[in-house]
Amino acid sequence: MSEVNHYETIRQKLKLGALYAPKHRKVEELMKTLWTEEEAKVLAHFNACDQPTGLKELSERTGKSRKDLKAILRTPLYKRTISRVGTKYYLLPLLPGIFEQYFIMRRDSKENMQKVAEIYRFLFKEFLPGFYSSNDFTLFRPRLPTDAEEKLIQVDQDFDVQQKILPYESILEVLEDNEYFMVVPCQCRLIGEMTGEPCEVAPADLGCFVTGVMAEQAIKSGYPSMTKEEAIEFFKKTEKAGLIHNCVADSSKESTFFICNCCTCHCGGFIAAKEHKVHAGMRSNFIPQFNNDLCTKCEICLKKCPMGAIYHRWPDEEDKSDEEMYLKEEYCIGCGVCASNCPNDAINLIKVRDEEYKEKHKIGTRTFSELLM
Repeated sequence: MSEVNHYETIRQKLKLGALYAPKHRKVEELMKTLWTEEEAKVLAHFNACDQPTGLKELSERTGKSRKDLKAILRTPLYKRTISRVGTKYYLLPLLPGIFEQYFIMRRDSKENMQKVAEIYRFLFKEFLPGFYSSNDFTLFRPRLPTDAEEKLIQVDQDFDVQQKILPYESILEVLEDNEYFMVVPCQCRLIGEMTGEPCEVAPADLGCFVTGVMAEQAIKSGYPSMTKEEAIEFFKKTEKAGLIHNCVADSSKESTFFICNCCTCHCGGFIAAKEHKVHAGMRSNFIPQFNNDLCTKCEICLKKCPMGAIYHRWPDEEDKSDEEMYLKEEYCIGCGVCASNCPNDAINLIKVRDEEYKEKHKIGTRTFSELLM
């Protein structure tokens, strides 16, 4: 009789909605780094990611006492490679889920974290482009920059759009109804730094913004907080760096809890989007519009555009009247980074769509916040 591969059993359970852990030697190597053999033997008896597992049923399945099970699960829980809600335990998808929690907490050995970082960088580059290409999977959507109200002009008259900007489209709305604010390092850029491939756009410390109950719990447990004024300055700094404000792809309160500030060279969703033109997120309802009278063709917008959607059309006419900065609209996600960075206020955001966002976005049976708490 062949020996049972507990890691393969776990892999098959790391599925949530469209998310799955591919059957690949790198994934098995990842799991063996995250969990010891003893831990894996217990985790193999967990329910799949969409179902909690109680100690009673786990004891019945493994033949181990609750006391022994708690002892075995203590380390995975401490490292946040599994989660617990009340008395129930959960397996987590590799991404999002384990990836964020593991690198936010950073409670493993330096050697293990280095190895895990290398494997996730591999998966970002080799697995995610194909995953996004073959799945109708959307996790994030962009929010408009802090100066969006100043950069907006009339709506495009060719479209039946009723308002210039809705509250859930602006980054400033994130600050209106919350009292707790904090920042955690960007996990995507962090693993780049750990593997000798640092981001040239921004460091990991210019990372993810957290509000609401997620921030409240973390701050009360000792994490540093920031004021609303500091939060606004933080967002402005990320915008000048050329980062995209990304939140959960819905219009619920949850879309304010966790705001990623993403580059396209390290973010798991945007590596595929920029290099392979595969969109892993939604677009905003806005696109940039260039004022050729104010534009000096300095190319800052071209260099800052995260999606590489802006081009410099060189002139042919003697008076250079045909020279312009040109937008390849199908590549644009409407993040507003170009408008925020234009030194001559030559770029405005114009509303051309009125696409609605879901009221509640779920991955299978769980929300994004549930995978991080």
